Amino acid sequence: MIPAYKGLASNMMLNPLHKNHLEKIPTSKAHAITLNLEDGVAPSRKKEALTNIADFLSQNLKDLPFLIVRTNPLNEGGKDEIEFLNTFNFNAVRVAKVETKEDIKDALRVLRDDKELHISLETKEAFYDIRDMKIGDRFTTANLGILDLLTSLNLPQSLLTLDNPTIEYILSKFLIDCKSVGLNPVSFMFQDYRDIDTFEKWCEKEKMMGFESKACMGPAQVEVANRVFGVNHEKIKKAKEIVRLFQKNSEKGISGFMSENYGFIDEPIYRDALLVLNKEVIVTK
Repeated sequence: MIPAYKGLASNMMLNPLHKNHLEKIPTSKAHAITLNLEDGVAPSRKKEALTNIADFLSQNLKDLPFLIVRTNPLNEGGKDEIEFLNTFNFNAVRVAKVETKEDIKDALRVLRDDKELHISLETKEAFYDIRDMKIGDRFTTANLGILDLLTSLNLPQSLLTLDNPTIEYILSKFLIDCKSVGLNPVSFMFQDYRDIDTFEKWCEKEKMMGFESKACMGPAQVEVANRVFGVNHEKIKKAKEIVRLFQKNSEKGISGFMSENYGFIDEPIYRDALLVLNKEVIVTK
């Protein structure tokens, strides 16, 4: 089984119609790359995009980012796309417009066992039921398609501002529902790729909320996401020292004590330090 999508700060969307974009993948700084067959490709050119992906994957290149193929909805060509690509070397399929647990079951039946299943959470049905949709270990990740979700909820996209309480609720519910069933939540793509300042503010807000991964549009957003969501070496250093001190004192039968550098340390502080070390994945690419 391939490693689960975890600890990957940036997830960049690429349009496979642009072969020059595909050629740049081996040198990309993105931790994950999603090859988009869905809404970024006109119906008349979907076969061309699919062929371009197959041609790229057939090269069997090494040391690539985590590769995801975003298919169309299962009943709109998605099943055929999965079946066609199954034998190629990539990490995950991301299915668009998922609504029910049956969609998850259908996708898993078609998808090869060595690939993860990701979904685009962009319907009110999936938003309501995400905790009941987790099936098996291969369904690992949900991506928040917030613009489509707002439309599905009959809410205007103008709500998408940093201080809007409805958006904060959507982000919080998505995060907690995913975390409660072991899914990796990937926050939404900020469409204005030229407004890097606002994108960074979204990243900082989502990092504060508990998100670890952000959808990106272009290298500039990738750079920001990697910096905000990436490895915090000072945080790791602190966690390692707390673990060391707690384990040393535990051997003496002491489970609560004062540290000169980090204040009072007890078992909950120790468990949180272990969580930090488990989550902070160093990406060397």
